[in-house]
Amino acid sequence: MNFNIENLWGLVTGTLEEWVKSFVSNLPNLVLAVLIVVLFILLAKVVKSTMAKILGRVSANEAVNNLLVTLVNVAIIVAGIFIALGVLGQKDTVATLLAGVGIIGLALGFAFQDIAANFISGILIAVRQPFKIGDTIESADYFGKVSDINLRTTTITTFQGLDVLIPNKNIFENPVVNYTRTKDRRVDLSVGVSYGDDLEKVKKLTIDTLSELDSIDRSKDVTLFYNEFGGSSINFTVRFWAKSPKQPDFLQAQSDAIIAIQQVYDRNDIVIPFPIRTLDFGIKGGEKLSEMTIHHGNGQSAN
Repeated sequence: MNFNIENLWGLVTGTLEEWVKSFVSNLPNLVLAVLIVVLFILLAKVVKSTMAKILGRVSANEAVNNLLVTLVNVAIIVAGIFIALGVLGQKDTVATLLAGVGIIGLALGFAFQDIAANFISGILIAVRQPFKIGDTIESADYFGKVSDINLRTTTITTFQGLDVLIPNKNIFENPVVNYTRTKDRRVDLSVGVSYGDDLEKVKKLTIDTLSELDSIDRSKDVTLFYNEFGGSSINFTVRFWAKSPKQPDFLQAQSDAIIAIQQVYDRNDIVIPFPIRTLDFGIKGGEKLSEMTIHHGNGQSAN
């Protein structure tokens, strides 16, 4: 029993001595590795501060600026750790870590590909800036003002007061109409008049009336084009430009035009017809209800 304890004690002390000798022999490399990590941490802080100042002057998007600064900061620190492990002779450990990071990144990429797509799209939107907060845009069948932009979604507040969160991927992949950046905005108004009206008179009255409205841009001509023979009317499209591309001004110009057209047509006996249906009660057609003979079950007829 004593012999076994002595052997065990000798084994433990021998192992500790080997560890101490290894630690002493590797002490310079260990100190150098620690210094490298500390140096890279200090370097990361300096780079982070410098990048934050530069990006603050170039880009007004704080979310993207913070993201880029954080990524660079983490990358510098990780690089310092890998270099330190290399100084300590842990090349196999470094290779294993790099392989593990690659596998984990690939797995996460497949698992969160939609999130990654929205994230990247958010960065591209922030860099390219096709719109900004406060702009009136139309995208993915939604129309309203941009109230928030982050790295995953863009929030559009519709003119009905609803907040719609649209994934950045959908906005980046689909057309976006920015009405705020549009300098001019045209109103296309469809109207129809009866077949008995004088078309030249209708055209002149319509153009002259709309040209006097205060809510339209009078520097641009009002145009009118007849485009089809409808079921109950001859239809045309009158085109004019709103004084401002903003949505309220656009709607006001459209509303004023409708009122003005209705009033001038009433004063000049011009008819805007509505669809008329003729009911034919005859079996063969062409027979009016008043001319039909109603047959009763006893063989008698009545008019």
